[in-house]
Amino acid sequence: MKKKRTIAGGFLKWLLIIVTVAFAFSLVFSWIIQTGMSRDNAATLLRINIEDVRQDIIDASDHNLLELTTQIANILDKHTGEVTAKYLEDLMKSYDVAEINVIDDKGIITATTYPDFLGFDMREGEQSSEFMVLLEGDEDAYVQSYRPITYDSTISRKYAAVTLKRGGFVQVAYDAERFQRDIDRRVVGVTRNRHVGEKGCIIAANENWLIVSDRFQNEGKNLDVTGIWIDRETMPEWEIFSAEVYGEKCWCMYTFTEGYYIISVMLVDEVVLSRDASVGMTAVMDVLVFVALFALVAILVHQLVIKNINKVNHSLSRITDGDLDVVVDVRSNVEFSSLSDDINSTVSTLKKYIAEAAARIDQELEFARAIQLSVLPRTFPAFPDRTDFDIYASMDPAKEVGGDFYDFFLVDDDHLALVIADVSGKGIPAALFMMTAKTLIKNLAQAGGDPSQILYGANMELCEGNDAELFVTVWLAIVELSTGKGVAANAGHEHPAIRRAGGSYELSVYRHSPPLGTMKGIRFTEHTFRMHPGDSLFVYTDGVAEATNLNNELFGTERMLETLNQNADAMPEELIRQMREGIDSFAGDAPQFDDITMLCFHYKSERGHGNELS
Repeated sequence: MKKKRTIAGGFLKWLLIIVTVAFAFSLVFSWIIQTGMSRDNAATLLRINIEDVRQDIIDASDHNLLELTTQIANILDKHTGEVTAKYLEDLMKSYDVAEINVIDDKGIITATTYPDFLGFDMREGEQSSEFMVLLEGDEDAYVQSYRPITYDSTISRKYAAVTLKRGGFVQVAYDAERFQRDIDRRVVGVTRNRHVGEKGCIIAANENWLIVSDRFQNEGKNLDVTGIWIDRETMPEWEIFSAEVYGEKCWCMYTFTEGYYIISVMLVDEVVLSRDASVGMTAVMDVLVFVALFALVAILVHQLVIKNINKVNHSLSRITDGDLDVVVDVRSNVEFSSLSDDINSTVSTLKKYIAEAAARIDQELEFARAIQLSVLPRTFPAFPDRTDFDIYASMDPAKEVGGDFYDFFLVDDDHLALVIADVSGKGIPAALFMMTAKTLIKNLAQAGGDPSQILYGANMELCEGNDAELFVTVWLAIVELSTGKGVAANAGHEHPAIRRAGGSYELSVYRHSPPLGTMKGIRFTEHTFRMHPGDSLFVYTDGVAEATNLNNELFGTERMLETLNQNADAMPEELIRQMREGIDSFAGDAPQFDDITMLCFHYKSERGHGNELS
């Protein structure tokens, strides 16, 4: 049975035939085109080099003559007497120039070294009228190109003019001999080391066909030693022509300017080399085209199949990352359309299951929140039968459950324990650690002991099995209600704010001990204080001072004290409500990033007040 040929195999066979024919045609066509282009490129290169040298020669001659003219103009500006022909002839000899004319502001020659020009109106001559721009105020200097003069075509001169301060201008000319003497050296400099291509050159000859500059140092010899012959009547300027230059077949081009023949020479072999390189490059490109055809096939496969698979995989990746709102929509053909529908159906079912699970989790978190809040004293007034003090507290977690807690309880009839704490971290782990810490501190406090002893025992227990490496900052105080004496221990917590009766809230700043849960065996420092009737104590977690607005500004302790002191006489419940409103007003629409917990204690007892303890 004859083996069937694949579509790819048949396609590649015909592709090979077509490319081979196209390759041969391309080489022939390229050879013809590149030969013409090489000649054009050579002509361009020859022309550019001639133009560069021509401009350098013009610039050099303009500069030299203009410099002489300016010097003569300066002398005339300083001359106070009559400008006579004799005076100008002396200047002419001194500066070795061919002619000097002084023209007044009406364009009339008033003094000259050539008597026939005296009284001549410059506007009447085609060549002389060019200098009238100096009287129009547009220019203060003008230079003409080197050319035969109007009244005698056998004489070539170059003229320049500079305005005079008295009005009018002075015109100076120098002839071929002086012209060439001034700029021959410049011509040699700009042409001797100039290369046209690799081995081509620029040759300059004067109007007597004597070489002025040549790479082979034939200066002073007739141009025919190079092998170049120019007939200006039959060989137009700026046109390419062939010549044997020093035994090498070359393409040449010339122009005549400022009394010089400027001839640009380029070896034909270099031009041919360029053509051959171009044809070779075309051959390489044709081979690359063949390779590109195969690449095109691969691209088509990629566009029609691989790209669509990648789109599907990208959507699946976003889905697996949790973005279940992604819709797979690849429908370039029936197969991918069916695949998209199947994936979308699966994701829709998955979203349904996840929504049901999320609802259960939300319900469980709500239960956890209720349980957490239930362990905090939330009934106020907390001690309705006590008139010697007032107390109020609140906690607003940043998530469903938080890591802050507060507590207050009577150790006995005359001692009240005050606790506020902040567990590192957020969410369920922090809430569990918080409940453990709260239970330990309350149990140890009710068993008796000073705040430092209570925190020491709680720290030892919390360090056991603390694999999550959580810790809790705690401020714990025990106040003797009959005397107002208090003992506090601060384990890395915020500084409390105290207000004396009739005064303002101020921070009570002292050195902290480390937080609970960081290291076993820590000893905690105690601080004693005394509450007087009418005094209040405000303690809080860092969620108060670190509340942030949309500009990433912190609420801060200074703003907290300002808010407290807006109504410093307020009782605990009103004071905490006032503080919460101040935080909310500052934060605006910014989300709450940390738990906010506050406790305020107001001392009323009339008994036992005395000197404040340090």
